[in-house]
Amino acid sequence: MGRIFLFLSFILCFFSGNSQTKYPKDYFVKPLEVPLILSGTFGELRSNHFHGGLDIKTQQRVGLNVVSSAQGYVSRIKISHWGYGKALYITHPNGYTTVYGHLKKFAPEIEAYIKKRQYLKESFTLELFPTANELKVAKGELIAYSGNSGSSGGPHLHYEIRDHKANPINPMFFGIELADTKDPLIRAGVVYIFGDSSHVDQSNHLKELIIKRRKDGTLMANPIKAFGTIGIGVNAVDKLDGALNNNGIFNLSMTVNGKKVYEHEVNTFSFNETRYINTLVDHERYYRKRQQIQKCFVERANKLSIYKTLVQKGYLNIKDSLSYTIQITAKDFKGNATTLTIPIKGKKIDIIAKDSIIKTPHFFKSFEFNKINQENISVAFPKNSFYKNIYFDFKYKDGKVKLHNPGIPLHRNFTLTFDISKYPAKDRKQVIIAKIKKNGKLSYASTKRKENKVYTRSRSLGNYTLAIDSIKPKIVPVSFKNNQWLSKYRYLKLKTTDNLSGIKSYRGEIDGKWILLEFDAKKGILTYDFNDAKLVGNKHSLKVTVVDNVNNTNVYIATFNKKD
Repeated sequence: MGRIFLFLSFILCFFSGNSQTKYPKDYFVKPLEVPLILSGTFGELRSNHFHGGLDIKTQQRVGLNVVSSAQGYVSRIKISHWGYGKALYITHPNGYTTVYGHLKKFAPEIEAYIKKRQYLKESFTLELFPTANELKVAKGELIAYSGNSGSSGGPHLHYEIRDHKANPINPMFFGIELADTKDPLIRAGVVYIFGDSSHVDQSNHLKELIIKRRKDGTLMANPIKAFGTIGIGVNAVDKLDGALNNNGIFNLSMTVNGKKVYEHEVNTFSFNETRYINTLVDHERYYRKRQQIQKCFVERANKLSIYKTLVQKGYLNIKDSLSYTIQITAKDFKGNATTLTIPIKGKKIDIIAKDSIIKTPHFFKSFEFNKINQENISVAFPKNSFYKNIYFDFKYKDGKVKLHNPGIPLHRNFTLTFDISKYPAKDRKQVIIAKIKKNGKLSYASTKRKENKVYTRSRSLGNYTLAIDSIKPKIVPVSFKNNQWLSKYRYLKLKTTDNLSGIKSYRGEIDGKWILLEFDAKKGILTYDFNDAKLVGNKHSLKVTVVDNVNNTNVYIATFNKKD
């Protein structure tokens, strides 16, 4: 009995450990000087990952002051075309690191530090790791200006707090206050059926719940009759004061006849585990309906550490003639909550509608290496690429290959290879692999070459084909023309586009010397700041070279006049 007690105590501590951590409440100040309103919460469900911070609105504009949340030093600077764009990492004496992403530019001292190294490297993109004595900052000191760089979908500041292991933690634990008086919304619910003898309302198809709001504001699903092993999932979002966004919830729990059998809470996570979000979310339903269902049960491949309570991994074993009251509660960080009640009557009856499994010649076991060879192509999946065993739908016809269903998530990259030896030698260097979108348009898949073969690595299933990209990128000046006087110009801008494979590299020169062109990849805009260097004389030559991913090259040459 004693051993059982110790085991249960260990399990309880394991699942409740995250919530017991003590975080300093008054160490960090908010990173913006305006009232904080969020467009994204910590742990929010994103494509293949949890959101690692807070997305803070910047009043639909760029250029707001961003300040250091505490004393420390700039320990990392990363500038990239996508991702966080221009990002700053500050390490603090208490062991935490704060992250500031999608910035427009940096404070003058930091900006000068970066530009010096960009010119030495002759590259806009870079990653730097300053020492503790190079760029020290005080609490509340200006470090940058908010922007819309990288993969940002609009002006905002992405803000994180990470521990000494570089794991992100919900910044709300550190005393950051937000106005939030609104309850989360539970917008849909589904019942999943497991096993041939299990059923809901005479069917072992997935069952969509009909949900109604009662007079007291609570949610009630229409009663269902069920038998066997089932699981429940819900689509739940949070609402915050001052914003219309659908944000992520903080906590999701489920009780059966008053006993808690499931609870998860995203307080922190490691970047190594975050891709297992694909086992929490019904990825295929999201692909088909753009609806994110969070499963209140844990599948075999799930390795997430977010669970606080699990009884039978959240699966429900419904027995004949018994009644069950299921309650699923979604909470936000402030404790605002919404509960959905689902009445279930256990009743074993004949199944009328059965789920049929479509069998193909290719049965993939998730824990094995799987490969298909056919004609001039092959596709290979490493072990544990799939989250469950699957009959894989593969077809190759008229130069197009079908790789199952793009709604099925993958944990690892597969390799798709085409033999292009039958192509004329002059075309082989311009052959690319492209994914075929729903609308039939082609999207470049990063293509590598080895002898007479091309290959790509991807986690995205769907339809692929080969294409030839023989068109060089376009370069168009923005708001200036050849031989123009530019004395009153602060910035020189050009727009570049490519028809298929995309921009691989670019280089700008004035009077034969390299210049720093900042590239906004979303808009295709290259920008030079005349304040970077003093020009000698009045007449100057501009040369901009842009190369796409199959090395089609375009060169724009112009002359301009400018008197400093």
